[in-house]
Amino acid sequence: MNILKKAVVVFSGGIDSVCTCAFLKSKYELYGISFLYGQRADQEIEKTKYFAKILNFKEHKIVDISFMKNLYGETNVLTDSKKNIPSKFDYSIVVPIRNAIFLSIASAWAFTLNASLVAYGAHKGDKNYPDCRPVFSQKLEQALNQGEIDGIKVGLRKRIKIWSPFKHGFSKSQVLKKGYKVLGKKIFKTWSCYSNKKFHCGSCESCNNRKAAFVEAGIPDKTKYLR
Repeated sequence: MNILKKAVVVFSGGIDSVCTCAFLKSKYELYGISFLYGQRADQEIEKTKYFAKILNFKEHKIVDISFMKNLYGETNVLTDSKKNIPSKFDYSIVVPIRNAIFLSIASAWAFTLNASLVAYGAHKGDKNYPDCRPVFSQKLEQALNQGEIDGIKVGLRKRIKIWSPFKHGFSKSQVLKKGYKVLGKKIFKTWSCYSNKKFHCGSCESCNNRKAAFVEAGIPDKTKYLR
Protein backbone atom coordinates (compact mmCIF):
# COMPACT_ATOMS: atom_id res chain seq x y z
CA MET A 1 0.00 0.00 0.00
CA ASN A 2 1.31 3.44 -0.97
CA ILE A 3 1.35 5.65 2.13
CA LEU A 4 1.21 9.34 1.26
CA LYS A 5 3.45 11.84 2.99
CA LYS A 6 1.74 14.54 5.04
CA ALA A 7 1.54 18.20 4.02
CA VAL A 8 0.20 21.12 6.03
CA VAL A 9 -1.19 23.83 3.74
CA VAL A 10 -1.93 27.44 4.69
CA PHE A 11 -5.43 27.62 3.27
CA SER A 12 -7.37 30.83 2.58
CA GLY A 13 -10.07 29.55 0.22
CA GLY A 14 -8.69 31.64 -2.64
CA ILE A 15 -7.54 30.52 -6.07
CA ASP A 16 -3.89 30.22 -5.06
CA SER A 17 -4.27 28.07 -1.94
CA VAL A 18 -7.08 25.92 -3.37
CA CYS A 19 -5.15 25.24 -6.58
CA THR A 20 -1.97 24.57 -4.60
CA CYS A 21 -3.88 21.87 -2.72
CA ALA A 22 -5.24 20.47 -5.97
CA PHE A 23 -1.68 20.27 -7.30
CA LEU A 24 -0.38 18.51 -4.17
CA LYS A 25 -3.40 16.25 -3.64
CA SER A 26 -2.09 13.21 -5.53
CA LYS A 27 1.23 13.22 -3.69
CA TYR A 28 0.33 14.21 -0.13
CA GLU A 29 -2.22 13.63 2.59
CA LEU A 30 -3.47 17.19 3.12
CA TYR A 31 -3.97 19.03 6.40
CA GLY A 32 -5.40 22.51 5.92
CA ILE A 33 -4.94 25.42 8.30
CA SER A 34 -6.89 28.67 7.91
CA PHE A 35 -6.60 31.87 9.91
CA LEU A 36 -8.94 34.51 11.27
CA TYR A 37 -6.52 37.39 11.65
CA GLY A 38 -9.00 40.27 11.67
CA GLN A 39 -9.29 40.42 7.89
CA ARG A 40 -12.15 42.32 6.29
CA ALA A 41 -12.91 39.48 3.88
CA ASP A 42 -13.92 36.94 6.47
CA GLN A 43 -16.23 35.28 3.93
CA GLU A 44 -13.13 33.45 2.72
CA ILE A 45 -13.32 31.25 5.84
CA GLU A 46 -16.66 29.81 4.66
CA LYS A 47 -14.96 28.90 1.39
CA THR A 48 -12.22 27.06 3.25
CA LYS A 49 -14.83 24.81 4.88
CA TYR A 50 -16.35 24.00 1.48
CA PHE A 51 -13.05 23.22 -0.23
CA ALA A 52 -11.67 21.27 2.73
CA LYS A 53 -14.42 18.72 2.03
CA ILE A 54 -14.01 18.85 -1.76
CA LEU A 55 -10.26 18.31 -1.51
CA ASN A 56 -10.70 15.57 1.08
CA PHE A 57 -8.49 17.07 3.77
CA LYS A 58 -7.44 14.66 6.47
CA GLU A 59 -8.04 17.53 8.89
CA HIS A 60 -8.89 21.23 8.65
CA LYS A 61 -8.19 23.70 11.44
CA ILE A 62 -9.45 27.28 11.63
CA VAL A 63 -7.22 29.23 13.99
CA ASP A 64 -8.45 32.46 15.56
CA ILE A 65 -5.64 35.00 15.81
CA SER A 66 -7.96 37.98 15.38
CA PHE A 67 -6.10 39.78 18.17
CA MET A 68 -3.60 40.60 15.40
CA LYS A 69 -6.03 43.23 14.10
CA ASN A 70 -5.32 45.35 17.18
CA LEU A 71 -1.58 44.90 16.79
CA TYR A 72 -1.69 45.83 13.10
CA GLY A 73 -3.60 49.04 13.79
CA GLU A 74 -3.67 51.26 10.70
CA THR A 75 -0.75 49.62 8.90
CA ASN A 76 -2.73 47.96 6.10
CA VAL A 77 -6.05 48.00 4.26
CA LEU A 78 -6.87 44.31 4.77
CA THR A 79 -7.46 44.64 8.51
CA ASP A 80 -8.33 48.36 8.75
CA SER A 81 -11.88 48.74 7.40
CA LYS A 82 -11.60 52.54 7.37
CA LYS A 83 -9.05 52.52 4.56
CA ASN A 84 -9.93 52.40 0.86
CA ILE A 85 -8.83 49.25 -0.94
CA PRO A 86 -6.69 50.05 -4.03
CA SER A 87 -7.43 48.64 -7.47
CA LYS A 88 -3.77 47.86 -8.18
CA PHE A 89 -0.79 47.01 -6.00
CA ASP A 90 0.05 49.47 -3.28
CA TYR A 91 2.15 48.70 -0.21
CA SER A 92 -0.86 49.44 1.97
CA ILE A 93 -2.11 45.96 0.98
CA VAL A 94 0.88 44.28 2.63
CA VAL A 95 0.00 42.89 6.07
CA PRO A 96 3.26 42.92 8.10
CA ILE A 97 4.91 39.47 8.03
CA ARG A 98 1.52 37.79 7.69
CA ASN A 99 2.99 34.73 5.99
CA ALA A 100 5.72 34.44 8.62
CA ILE A 101 3.01 34.17 11.28
CA PHE A 102 0.90 31.74 9.25
CA LEU A 103 3.84 29.54 8.28
CA SER A 104 5.25 29.45 11.81
CA ILE A 105 1.95 28.22 13.24
CA ALA A 106 1.48 25.81 10.33
CA SER A 107 5.01 24.48 10.89
CA ALA A 108 4.35 23.91 14.60
CA TRP A 109 1.44 21.71 13.54
CA ALA A 110 3.58 20.03 10.88
CA PHE A 111 6.26 19.11 13.42
CA THR A 112 3.53 17.70 15.66
CA LEU A 113 2.09 15.62 12.79
CA ASN A 114 5.53 14.59 11.53
CA ALA A 115 4.58 16.15 8.20
CA SER A 116 7.40 16.73 5.74
CA LEU A 117 5.92 19.67 3.81
CA VAL A 118 4.41 23.03 4.69
CA ALA A 119 2.90 24.80 1.69
CA TYR A 120 1.33 28.14 0.86
CA GLY A 121 -0.01 29.57 -2.38
CA ALA A 122 2.56 32.25 -3.24
CA HIS A 123 3.31 32.44 -6.99
CA LYS A 124 5.45 34.49 -9.38
CA GLY A 125 2.86 37.26 -9.56
CA ASP A 126 3.33 37.86 -5.82
CA LYS A 127 6.81 39.33 -6.31
CA ASN A 128 5.69 42.64 -4.74
CA TYR A 129 5.09 40.87 -1.43
CA PRO A 130 8.35 40.24 0.50
CA ASP A 131 6.98 37.29 2.48
CA CYS A 132 5.88 35.51 -0.71
CA ARG A 133 9.35 35.39 -2.28
CA PRO A 134 11.28 32.10 -2.25
CA VAL A 135 14.26 33.76 -0.53
CA PHE A 136 12.00 34.52 2.43
CA SER A 137 10.48 31.03 2.72
CA GLN A 138 13.92 29.45 2.37
CA LYS A 139 15.30 31.46 5.29
CA LEU A 140 12.20 30.78 7.39
CA GLU A 141 12.47 27.06 6.61
CA GLN A 142 16.06 27.09 7.83
CA ALA A 143 15.12 28.95 11.02
CA LEU A 144 12.17 26.70 11.86
CA ASN A 145 14.17 23.50 11.31
CA GLN A 146 16.92 24.96 13.47
CA GLY A 147 14.31 25.58 16.16
CA GLU A 148 13.57 21.82 16.22
CA ILE A 149 17.05 20.59 15.32
CA ASP A 150 17.54 18.46 18.44
CA GLY A 151 14.23 16.68 17.90
CA ILE A 152 15.14 16.16 14.25
CA LYS A 153 18.53 14.70 15.15
CA VAL A 154 17.08 12.12 17.54
CA GLY A 155 14.26 11.21 15.14
CA LEU A 156 11.33 12.67 17.10
CA ARG A 157 10.64 15.30 14.44
CA LYS A 158 10.81 15.35 10.67
CA ARG A 159 12.67 18.14 8.91
CA ILE A 160 10.14 20.30 7.08
CA LYS A 161 10.31 21.85 3.66
CA ILE A 162 8.36 25.05 2.96
CA TRP A 163 7.01 24.97 -0.60
CA SER A 164 5.07 27.35 -2.80
CA PRO A 165 4.19 27.54 -6.52
CA PHE A 166 6.60 30.53 -6.61
CA LYS A 167 9.47 28.14 -5.75
CA HIS A 168 8.42 26.05 -8.74
CA GLY A 169 8.32 29.14 -10.99
CA PHE A 170 4.53 29.00 -11.48
CA SER A 171 2.48 32.09 -12.32
CA LYS A 172 -1.05 32.61 -10.98
CA SER A 173 -2.56 31.50 -14.32
CA GLN A 174 -0.43 28.33 -14.34
CA VAL A 175 -1.55 27.50 -10.81
CA LEU A 176 -5.15 28.18 -11.87
CA LYS A 177 -4.87 25.79 -14.83
CA LYS A 178 -3.64 22.99 -12.58
CA GLY A 179 -6.49 23.57 -10.13
CA TYR A 180 -9.09 23.76 -12.89
CA LYS A 181 -8.02 20.34 -14.20
CA VAL A 182 -8.81 18.82 -10.81
CA LEU A 183 -11.80 20.92 -9.70
CA GLY A 184 -13.49 22.07 -12.90
CA LYS A 185 -16.38 24.52 -12.34
CA LYS A 186 -15.93 24.38 -8.56
CA ILE A 187 -12.97 26.71 -9.02
CA PHE A 188 -15.40 29.64 -9.39
CA LYS A 189 -16.44 29.16 -5.76
CA THR A 190 -13.00 30.28 -4.55
CA TRP A 191 -12.86 33.68 -2.86
CA SER A 192 -10.33 36.34 -3.87
CA CYS A 193 -11.96 39.67 -2.99
CA TYR A 194 -10.53 41.94 -0.29
CA SER A 195 -13.99 43.32 0.49
CA ASN A 196 -16.56 41.61 2.68
CA LYS A 197 -19.51 41.37 0.29
CA LYS A 198 -21.79 38.62 -1.01
CA PHE A 199 -20.10 38.70 -4.42
CA HIS A 200 -16.62 39.71 -5.58
CA CYS A 201 -16.41 43.51 -5.85
CA GLY A 202 -14.60 43.25 -9.18
CA SER A 203 -12.50 46.36 -8.62
CA CYS A 204 -9.97 45.64 -5.84
CA GLU A 205 -6.41 44.58 -6.64
CA SER A 206 -7.14 40.94 -5.86
CA CYS A 207 -10.28 40.81 -8.03
CA ASN A 208 -8.34 42.38 -10.89
CA ASN A 209 -5.57 39.80 -10.49
CA ARG A 210 -8.21 37.06 -10.48
CA LYS A 211 -9.76 38.35 -13.71
CA ALA A 212 -6.36 38.59 -15.40
CA ALA A 213 -5.44 35.04 -14.35
CA PHE A 214 -8.56 33.58 -15.95
CA VAL A 215 -7.88 35.49 -19.16
CA GLU A 216 -4.24 34.38 -19.26
CA ALA A 217 -5.22 30.78 -18.49
CA GLY A 218 -7.80 30.82 -21.28
CA ILE A 219 -10.59 29.81 -18.90
CA PRO A 220 -13.93 31.67 -19.22
CA ASP A 221 -14.48 33.40 -15.88
CA LYS A 222 -17.85 32.52 -14.33
CA THR A 223 -17.19 34.46 -11.12
CA LYS A 224 -19.97 36.87 -10.11
CA TYR A 225 -18.55 40.39 -9.84
CA LEU A 226 -20.38 43.49 -8.68
CA ARG A 227 -18.59 45.47 -11.38
